Amino acid sequence: MKDIKKNTEQNETVKIKAPIVEALKVAYENPTYQFHIPGHTKGKAVFKDFKKLIGDKVLNLDTTDEFDNLGTLHPATGPIKEAQELAAEAFGARKTFFLLNGSTAGNLAIAMAFTKPHQKVIVNRNCHRSIITGLMISGAEPIWVCPKRIEDWSIWGNIEAAQIEEQLKNNKDVSLVWITNPTYEGIVSDVKSIAEVCKKYGVPFVVDEAHGCLWNFNKHLPETALKLGADAVVHSLHKTGGSMSQTSMLHIAKNSILDEASVEKALRLLHSTSPSLLLLASLDAARANLMTKTGQKLLDRTISNAKYLRARLDEIPNLHQIKADFGYKTDVTKVFIKIDGLSGKRLESILEIDFGIEVESASDVGVLILCNLGNKRSDFKYLADALEKIASANHKDIYYLEGRKHMPMLEPVIKMSLRDAYYAGKIRIPKAEAIGRISAEVVAECPPGISILLPGELITEAHMPYLNDYETLEVVE
Repeated sequence: MKDIKKNTEQNETVKIKAPIVEALKVAYENPTYQFHIPGHTKGKAVFKDFKKLIGDKVLNLDTTDEFDNLGTLHPATGPIKEAQELAAEAFGARKTFFLLNGSTAGNLAIAMAFTKPHQKVIVNRNCHRSIITGLMISGAEPIWVCPKRIEDWSIWGNIEAAQIEEQLKNNKDVSLVWITNPTYEGIVSDVKSIAEVCKKYGVPFVVDEAHGCLWNFNKHLPETALKLGADAVVHSLHKTGGSMSQTSMLHIAKNSILDEASVEKALRLLHSTSPSLLLLASLDAARANLMTKTGQKLLDRTISNAKYLRARLDEIPNLHQIKADFGYKTDVTKVFIKIDGLSGKRLESILEIDFGIEVESASDVGVLILCNLGNKRSDFKYLADALEKIASANHKDIYYLEGRKHMPMLEPVIKMSLRDAYYAGKIRIPKAEAIGRISAEVVAECPPGISILLPGELITEAHMPYLNDYETLEVVE
């Protein structure tokens, strides 16, 4: 919550609890004879080169629930239950679930818990592929809403509340409104207005806020959907919050009309029955860190670094960045840039090969830079200096000649339901022969995981620039 910093400063002597981390520490310091999974037995039976790479301690801590008084994940008990309760309090939720397999697990659980075959669900076109997968599993049918296009940048923009209300007026049987906010590039929609529309029509509202997990912890970031009227929110703590890869959280809002017991049932089906305590502990640690004085300083530094980078970029000729000044609400820590005469893919290549810099992603137009908690000011000075050199050099770019596109910007023409197309008889054919056929698969490049083709979508000539790396496609027979 955004008053965490104030409370932390007033109570510097109060220890921030991390129950799973503390329980793992106790288990490590009180070793036992192990006759249970995992079979490597605290690292004693691991390939020596791998063991040397990651260390004895990590392997010693690699355990699962039900052992060493660590509690269970489903149902949540012991330190795991306590850690989830602390996370709910920190993020402002009624109930928080820890997720393994990333926000994908949360999106699948939402679809399984709250949608049914043939029910209509309003979804934005630039949703993550996991939402599509969830609807394929449940059998619900999406009503697609296309956000505003930011044509100069070849990216999707914000969703308007009026778009949602129009669909709710025209479709009386909508069971759920499900949007992504922010976009991958940090464009922010007016979630509060959309939530008010959903409440007006009595329809639950879910926000995939995977890329906004820090928002509740600093006043210089946008407001989280949990405070703006969403019923459920998914956060990818591993993306920007400091937890280990594939760890996320699913929150049920305090005033939600959704039933958390249904989520619990779905997650039991989706989660491993041997969850990694290391991964769960990293979620616990990330939440605890954001609540400490040190964590708050890291977040303040992150925002200061982002502002420094943006100021430096404004001084570089031929370089452009998406800013709130353009009329869009943005997350300051997500910096999307382009340089005249260079595709994003070419810029990404130059940064990596010539300067040893890796960016989050690249499209045909630009690159996305994340200003992370762990980056120092010197990192951004080096990055800005490198971009300055690139912008003033004469680099050749073959990507323009190849006619490639990387951010799907098409409105789908739907001929069959997601589920029917996915389970239909199918054949794999050369890409050029697929034009005019119906896709039987999800085609989505990660990052950002936005679909190029959906099951049931008509394949057209316009899809081809996005499919350069594909020789064949799976189509309905």
